[in-house]
Amino acid sequence: MQTTIYYREEDQYLMDKLEEKSSRERKSKSAIILSILEEYFESDQRVGTVLKDLGAVEHSQLKEALKEQTEDKGEKRLGQILLERDYVREVDLDRALAIQQRTN
Repeated sequence: MQTTIYYREEDQYLMDKLEEKSSRERKSKSAIILSILEEYFESDQRVGTVLKDLGAVEHSQLKEALKEQTEDKGEKRLGQILLERDYVREVDLDRALAIQQRTN
């Protein structure tokens, strides 16, 4: 997919910051923009919501895991329950936790 960004002259400083960040992190400008968008839209979200937004878990699976967590009186973390039930892959949980830590 390709996206074109149009910006005004007074926004050039933002494009310069984008260029600096992409150079510093050795990532493409697109990857930097996507990480900024991800951070913006996922800020203040719980790990289950982030996983659902990533498409890593289905709503019904998340609901079952939350029910189990409530019944266990919170002894297990949601991510642990989702992993034990094979509802999510560890790599997806790690990504969701990284997003959550980045935004908190």
